[in-house]
Amino acid sequence: MVRKTKDPGFGYKSIHDAKDIINDDGSSNVIHINRKKSINDLYTYFVDISWWHFFLLIIISYTVINIIFGLVYVTIGIEQITKPKGTFLQDFLNGFFFSAQTLTTVGYGGIAPKGITANFVAAFEAMIGLLSFSFITGLLYGRFSKPKAKIKFSDNLILRKFKKERALMFRLMNMRKTVMIEPEIKVTLSISEKNKKGAYVRNFFNLQLERDKIMYLPTVWTVVHVIDEKSPLYNYSDDEIEKLDAFLYILINYHEESFAQKVYQIYSYDFDKLETNVKYVSAASFDKEGYTVLDHDHLSEVEKIT
Repeated sequence: MVRKTKDPGFGYKSIHDAKDIINDDGSSNVIHINRKKSINDLYTYFVDISWWHFFLLIIISYTVINIIFGLVYVTIGIEQITKPKGTFLQDFLNGFFFSAQTLTTVGYGGIAPKGITANFVAAFEAMIGLLSFSFITGLLYGRFSKPKAKIKFSDNLILRKFKKERALMFRLMNMRKTVMIEPEIKVTLSISEKNKKGAYVRNFFNLQLERDKIMYLPTVWTVVHVIDEKSPLYNYSDDEIEKLDAFLYILINYHEESFAQKVYQIYSYDFDKLETNVKYVSAASFDKEGYTVLDHDHLSEVEKIT
């Protein structure tokens, strides 16, 4: 008998063609409004953003701070750090580069504060520089030390005949050269359909898998859900399954040797990615010396079943 599961936190309400709640990279696709923010959120934000975004913010912040202090030095009198050049741009550039030297505590010696006001400003800027670079160093450590799974999922789902039944399948592999130890996977199916009142509602099902846990994974794991009498997809034809407004939500965890601890990764599939009457092409082969060769480009490759 097919059993529905309780709402895992997505909500039962739905609409036609509702967007996926989880992005392909495992991040949330939920739009938050009226969310209260605090200073404590900054660390999480800087640790989770992409590397290019992280360094772009650092460069922009560094430039803006130097522009502000460059203008301050021009305002209090550029003669307090060096001889005036006669034009605002040249004086500003001298103030900008002196600010950069002070902020980074480099201090080439070519320009130095002479007046009491300039010394106070430079001392305050040096303190900001020390605090800023300490903050950036902590963020860099947090980004590098944060345990992260590195699993690549196939771009597609497939629906094919399997052991006198049908089966829903997808594949995954480790993007690192380490071996995934005791990987365990859980898959939740979400189907949006109209109820008797004509409103769209979500129904959730925990899918039974052929294997939901293995000892270790050095190559590729094909995750299989057999569509038998216990499957929520049993009463649907292949064409009906293709047209379902449905998602698979996947949670996998394993022991990662690089971090010496258990790591987790979330992924989701839209049934728009479903392919029927095909099978996956082997992603592993052997070279002339007998070593196993794993081709990452073949993870999603399929061929027609004849």
